Amino acid sequence: MPTNTRFSADPAELDRDTVYRWISELSYWSPGRSREVHEAAINGSRSYGVYDSSTGEQLAFARVVTDGATFGWLCDVFVAPTGRGRGVGKTLMAGIIDDLEPLGLKRITLRTRDAHGLYEQFGFEVLDEPESWMTRMASRADGT
Repeated sequence: MPTNTRFSADPAELDRDTVYRWISELSYWSPGRSREVHEAAINGSRSYGVYDSSTGEQLAFARVVTDGATFGWLCDVFVAPTGRGRGVGKTLMAGIIDDLEPLGLKRITLRTRDAHGLYEQFGFEVLDEPESWMTRMASRADGT
């Protein structure tokens, strides 16, 4: 873990305003997400953060949607510009994997455009048979 940072799985520690800004304004996957949808997503997920130990500033966020028994979907992973290049993403991922390991999930999935190298360090692989996976995209008025 990089010095001066700490991982937390306590959703009470989240800086929800900052996380909302990251996801709705700075992410490539969910620009314009409404605050209502954002809060519902956090409340329905296992949420994680990495914080600067000295200042308390939140440096990263992610959440996992899971049934707690067989499957998890890692999503909304975001490292603040001030946390990039400092190992914050690795701290976040190590903490998440440690938190989920006791659940014995058969599969954890994610979607990324540009961080394959990070996720590969934690055992994620490109799908063997991507043609066997399907998705249904719903159109939402709030753009998410």
